[in-house]
This record gives sequence, C-alpha cells and structure tokens, in this order.
Amino acid sequence: MQQDKALALLKSGKNVFLTGSAGTGKTYVLNQYISYLKERKVPVAITASTGIAATHMNGMTIHSWAGFGIKDRLSRANLVTMRTKKYLKKHLEESMILIIDEISMLHKKQLDMVDQVLCFFKEDDRPFGGIQVIVCGDFFQLPPIGRHDEKSKDKFAFMSKAWLDANLNVCYLTEQYRQEGENVLNEILNEIRSAEITHRSIELLKKAETNFLSQEEVPTKLFTHNADVDQLNLAELHKISSKSKKFKAKTKGNQKLVETLKKSVLAQENLELKVDAKVMFVRNNLEQGYVNGTLGKIIDFSEDGYPIVKTVQGKRITVKQETWGVHDDHGKVLASLDQIPLRLAWAITVHKCQGMTLDSAMIDLSKTFENGQGYVALSRLKSIENLQLAGFNEIALQVDGLALKADKRFQELSEIVDEENNFQTLDKKAKLFIKNCGGLTNIDEIEKHSKKVKEKKQKKKSTYLITLDFLKKKMPLEAIADERGLSSGTIAGHLIRLREDYPDEDLDFYRPDEKLIQQVARAAEKQVEGPPSQKYIFEALNRKVSYDDIKLAIAFI
Repeated sequence: MQQDKALALLKSGKNVFLTGSAGTGKTYVLNQYISYLKERKVPVAITASTGIAATHMNGMTIHSWAGFGIKDRLSRANLVTMRTKKYLKKHLEESMILIIDEISMLHKKQLDMVDQVLCFFKEDDRPFGGIQVIVCGDFFQLPPIGRHDEKSKDKFAFMSKAWLDANLNVCYLTEQYRQEGENVLNEILNEIRSAEITHRSIELLKKAETNFLSQEEVPTKLFTHNADVDQLNLAELHKISSKSKKFKAKTKGNQKLVETLKKSVLAQENLELKVDAKVMFVRNNLEQGYVNGTLGKIIDFSEDGYPIVKTVQGKRITVKQETWGVHDDHGKVLASLDQIPLRLAWAITVHKCQGMTLDSAMIDLSKTFENGQGYVALSRLKSIENLQLAGFNEIALQVDGLALKADKRFQELSEIVDEENNFQTLDKKAKLFIKNCGGLTNIDEIEKHSKKVKEKKQKKKSTYLITLDFLKKKMPLEAIADERGLSSGTIAGHLIRLREDYPDEDLDFYRPDEKLIQQVARAAEKQVEGPPSQKYIFEALNRKVSYDDIKLAIAFI
C-alpha cells in the first residue's frame, strides 16, 4: 500500500494497523496524521510501547498513558482507584484517537488492559471504548518481554482479544525510503524478513566486518548486551583527561522494592560524568525539554555541580535529579530512587536503537540472543558501506516463525483493504469523522487555527535562536536590541552563547578589534577560578572598557 492511501484510511476514522518493513515511512505517515488532526483541533493521544520509542513521536509510554504502569492485570478495584486520579480521568475520558507505536514490543496482555481501561473510563463496551485506535509497528522487530517459558502466541499483540475485536484495517507500506533503490542492504533485509537468507548475503555481511568508517565523529556502536555497552562507555570516558564528577543514587523505602526499582529503571546507581562525555537521557521531562532517548554531550557543570548537556538538537539543559518511585493503589510512595537521569552513550543496546536512523554504525551481533535483534540493528542504516559488522551468529539472521506467518497474512489483508477503499469515499468519511470528533471542518477556520499554532511555535522558539536569525542578517547589535525590545548588552550576551553552540556559523561581522580581544583575554587569564567573570575583567581593565565590549571580546576569544 502507498503512503497516501494509508493516510486516507487513518483520516477516515477507521481502526488501523500500520505496518511495513523498516524505512517505509510508518512514523512519517503517523506524523502527517497527527499534524492533520492538530490543525483541526482534534486531540490525539500519542503513545508507544517503550520510552525510547515514544521519543520519536514526542509521546509517552502506553503504560503511563493508560495508567497501569508495571501491572500485568487489572482488577475492578484497580480501575476504581485509577478513576480518582484527575490527570488520568481527564485524558482517558476525553480521548477520541489513540496511537500506539512500536506495537511489536507490547505484550498481548497489555493491549487487552488498554482496551479494559478505555471501556471502563468511557463507560462503553465497544472495542477501546469506541475511540479510533491506530497501532503501528513491525513484528519482525523486537518482541515483547515476557516470561522465559512464554511462546510467541502468548506474547504477540495480534494474538490478543482486543486486537481481534478492534477489526483493524491493515495498511502494509511497501515503498522503501531509508535504503534507497535496489541496494545491497535492502536486499539482505528483505531476505531476513522472508526467512530466505542466501549464501551471497551472508558473505556480504562477513565482508562488512572489514569496512572502514571514516567519520570525524566516533560512530555509534550497537551491542546486544548491556555489559558490553557499559564496558565500552567506561573505556571512552577514561580517555577524557578532564576531572570527573560522580553521582550516587539516593534511595529510601522498602528494601526489596528499592532493589526492584534499581533493576527496572534505566538510571544507574553510580554515575560518573566528564565534560565532552556523550550521554543519553533516561527519563521523560517535557518541561525541561528532554525525553527518554534524547542524545547529547556534557559541555559543563553548573555552580551547584549539576551536568549541563547540549542535546543533538542544540538545546542546553542543566540536568537535575529525577525521582523514580513505587506507589501503592492510593498513591503512597513505598520506595523511591533519586538520580541524575543520564547514561553514557558512546555505545547503546540494540533495544534502545529501535526507531533510529544512523548515518554509520559499528554493530556487534555475535552475542544475539533474541529473534529480531539482527534485523533491527541492520535496518538502522541506509547502506552496507556505512556498516562495520563486528561478527554475527545464526540467531541474528532469524525471524520468529509466528511473525513470519502473520506477516504474510498482513500483506494479503492489506491488499484487500487497498482494493475495497477508494479516495473519494474515504474523503467523505474523513469530513464526517472530524465533525463527530468536534474538530474544525471549515477551511478558513482551519487556516486561521494553523496560523495561530505556527505563531505559538515561533514564540516558543529559543530567544537565542531568534537573535541568531537577526545576526545572520548582519544587523547592528543596537538595531537588533531595538527590534527585540532588549538591551544591546543582552544581545551581546546572546552572541557569547551562540558562538559556543554554533561554532560553524559565520558571525565575524561582530568581531571587535584584535587589540581589544587580547586585552580582555589577558585580563581573563589572571582570574584564578571559573569561567571569565565580566565584572572581574571590567575592574581589571580599570573600568575603561564597557561591559558590551567585554562581552563581544569574550565571544571571540
């Protein structure tokens, strides 16, 4: 199925299973639908089976959204208690559309629990309380975590009662976007999916062990086991000569629950960090601007000793402790753990890379222990030339037998859905669905609302980035200050930060006289501790150089 037909089916309000091989644009289609709904003021719940998967959708885990957390069953008493929580009651009762991404990793019991929760809160016995539900994913990727003795039929979400009752329309995307054209890696991935891996493909993978990755940045390394990840991360950390800071987790409460907490959260009990260390956030905090999986680098430590991270998106965040807890049904804290929500990230596990697209990677599949791990790791890349494969075993190239059978059936069902639905009929249903959801249907109103949303986003844009837009136009600092309603000193301060965060930007138009730069640099060198203090420099230069000029000089030292 093509992306435009899948999107039309989503817009029509039908329940949908959106699937296809890695790189066919499943997340792209979901994001198109989410934007469409937001333009029409229709609220949508965006969730995923894991925290790392949720980061790619700017959403939250389905476990948190549905309120059942780590439970594997819900009693009537549990549901009644959940209804007393205002934040749950509000979004569950008001929800009209639910998206669950990376459905392959959601246990069938958990999907049934989502259905149970929605039926209870909506007071509606229809599947998922009568709302539109969209599940997205690929069952050749990582399977749900279950008991060691559980078979695939006891774990996969498509074996749940809720899946069958929801009458999901299968949209199997077929066009490949990540691996362009008929490239070698795409052929290998298709062979793994069909469980027909050829001798030629095995030889090509073996040959990839000798590939040389010539990147300035050290390529991401993927391993199947946490122990290998931890070992490499510590080795890279020790290469940095700067002084380290150590953070020990603080725990309290029932000791057995504390031990359970230590095993279940991604935060480490003992965390060692240095400036220039590559890190990954392990907690969602939308207010602070990070989610589980956000990558970045330590650029400094605050006066209070907290790490300051610059994310790959360019955002600077002072990272403070977060609290993880185990609560009883009445919200009482039984055990808690406080720690900085970061992990070292020169290397990550295959589980954490699901959903990412990597320019290049060194991948070790020699210790693969689960079907789907090899497929997930290899499908992160665009071509085999950017892969350095540090070995693989037989399991790495295997897929689950039940997933293979199901996938063939999903392709057949998708063809039927494609033939039975035309764009004209779907478009009519789409307008009616938006109307039933209480959304905007008038074109002028939609455009007006879209304009408001864009303006709101512009207001939320970092004050530094707004200043950068003006600096790129080579406007005098005083003119920028007037335009923004700020002082020229504030704009000069922004320039210091922007020179640090965006070293490749050409801002030499604002470079002061070299003599002034040297003057300020000499004064700054006399300061014994800490970053250059503008007040110290001002006094050291006998108050003859203005603060604005000092700031400009600091920006170019």
